[in-house]
Amino acid sequence: MTDYPAVIPMIAYEDGPKAMDWLAAAFGFNERMRMVTPEGRLSHGEMEAGDGLIMLATPSPDYEGPKKHREGCDQARKWSAVPYIIDGVLVYVPDVPAHYEQARRAGAHILSDVEDGENGKRYRVEDLEGHRWMFMERG
Repeated sequence: MTDYPAVIPMIAYEDGPKAMDWLAAAFGFNERMRMVTPEGRLSHGEMEAGDGLIMLATPSPDYEGPKKHREGCDQARKWSAVPYIIDGVLVYVPDVPAHYEQARRAGAHILSDVEDGENGKRYRVEDLEGHRWMFMERG
């Protein structure tokens, strides 16, 4: 497995196949692998983000994504009230404003508009199940 990066985020989704389709449309990720059970549950998925990689799966029918979990958990709602990345993923992209518009058009929940920081442009967003992402240009 020498063609795999040294660190790979592994993210669970209630509906893994739908998440893979959405991540491709909203964030421009490229599907590398998709393994689905006969029941339609994602047992393993891989998506490329530039030279990075994320793995996805639906670990069990009982799994709740962050968005759904917040609906029934007051404490999770409180810690998610800030726009910061909580248990999220940072992805470098070449054009933050264009990426922001693509995500916005796809229905992503925008946590912060494009900001110019000392390390370059960035924005924060939640995906369809409430996982948090920060997209940033290299400064």
